[in-house]
Amino acid sequence: MKFTLDSSSDSNLIRGYSPAGVRIGDQEIHGSCIVTADHFVSWEPASFAELRTDHLEKIFALAPDVVLLGTGMTHRFAPPEIRSAFAARKIGLEAMDLGAACRTFNILVQEERKVAAALLLR
Repeated sequence: MKFTLDSSSDSNLIRGYSPAGVRIGDQEIHGSCIVTADHFVSWEPASFAELRTDHLEKIFALAPDVVLLGTGMTHRFAPPEIRSAFAARKIGLEAMDLGAACRTFNILVQEERKVAAALLLR
């Protein structure tokens, strides 16, 4: 699905997504990634099934207030150990399907919130 959000800022915005990847600005990313308003990095778990607490350190290093966990094309709830790791650091966690995570990320970035999207394609 393609969508565009007009922006006068230099913030990273997600311009499109599909099961094959996400487009952040003009960059095509074909694997799991973490996106903030001013950073994006590749991320180790290739799928939701591979997600473990040791994968969260890259997210925590960015010090977001809230994290949107994109769980692929299907909505899945984060496992208890993942939720506990976020709660222990007082970081909000919202799990949603990839499309909802991308759309919500763009809105929160435009509101200048300190948000990170941790996106899993599958």
